[in-house]
Amino acid sequence: MKKLFCTALFGLFVGGAFAQTPQIPEPDFIGEVVTVLPDGKTSKLEKETVLLRTRANASAQIFGIGKAKTKLIIDTPEAAVRLKGDDDIRFIVKAVDNATDPISIINIFRFETNKKKRLAELASVSTFGSVKSNKLERLRFSAEKYGEKSYLLTLIDKPAGEYGITVSNPNNLDEKGTIVSTFAIE
Repeated sequence: MKKLFCTALFGLFVGGAFAQTPQIPEPDFIGEVVTVLPDGKTSKLEKETVLLRTRANASAQIFGIGKAKTKLIIDTPEAAVRLKGDDDIRFIVKAVDNATDPISIINIFRFETNKKKRLAELASVSTFGSVKSNKLERLRFSAEKYGEKSYLLTLIDKPAGEYGITVSNPNNLDEKGTIVSTFAIE
């Protein structure tokens, strides 16, 4: 009887401990990203619509020999969400489902910055046949399934800078537009 009472008391204690730490809900929409802050709260990352721009250098325009680059551009110089590199940096990312390897559909990449905007190079083409695509400077992350349709990502690399996250739909070849969730590491 005493043993049963102790087991029941222990069960109530453990159950009460888990009840005090509710699970963070998945984001509402596919492609939406929240960061899990060190205190266990969350913050939605700002979503930005990007401009895609392809430009050829001067020699390509004048002589027909040179290089053209395609870049993602955001017309603001920095992200609203600022994270500390000393902390664990984690994100919950909602996808179409969580059956796909997240490394193949989620990109976390670095932006170059200037006083007016953020830029990331997607591809470059040279007159002499050199084509380089998928040139984004990516951050490494570990991932695990989270909830029914999301992933919990933990950054492995955390250098200071401005970053973006994109989520693609592996079942849809006709993406509607590029939306980037942005953040910065200080």
